[in-house]
Amino acid sequence: MTRALKFQSTSSKTIMVWDPLVRIFHWVLVLSFFTTYITGDDFQALHVWAGYTIISLLFTRILWGFLGTTHAKFSDFYYSKDHIIVFIKETLQCKAKRFIGHNPAGGAMIFLLLISLIITTFTGLFLYGIDEGQGPLAFLPYKNWLSVKQYINEAHEFFANFTLFLILIHVVGVLIESIIHKENLIKSMITGKKNDN
Repeated sequence: MTRALKFQSTSSKTIMVWDPLVRIFHWVLVLSFFTTYITGDDFQALHVWAGYTIISLLFTRILWGFLGTTHAKFSDFYYSKDHIIVFIKETLQCKAKRFIGHNPAGGAMIFLLLISLIITTFTGLFLYGIDEGQGPLAFLPYKNWLSVKQYINEAHEFFANFTLFLILIHVVGVLIESIIHKENLIKSMITGKKNDN
């Protein structure tokens, strides 16, 4: 491993940043999203149940965004567009400020991911109702929806791919921030802890 990729050893003074619910949400969402993405139409039962898991996770995370611990709350990582742009510019110059919770770009990414996943899952529920007559939206009068099924399907596929694109950007951002601040952010999402400096 090159010197640039080495992280500081864990300081004796660490603080708990990510509570257990945030960490469990994060890793179960990763597993569930890639399960739905890989299975597609080939393993519909698994695809549907992984999708239901994502919907449950999203509902829980949105509630936790208002009721949760300090760094889990949306108010902790909501920043103006100007703050986000400045942070990205400073990151590209390797002089971005370190944040204990989500930085402005990371906070914006969380909101984008939540929106994209909500659209992906709900268009999936509509398709499940139209194609199979099953799911929580099966009660809708789908005979009237057949003319727009193609558009719903295209939206579902687009936002699934867009979510994957956002995840790739998120991973690159985490790696860049880890290098700039010599801090293992992936490990902190496992342990919940960060150095208090």
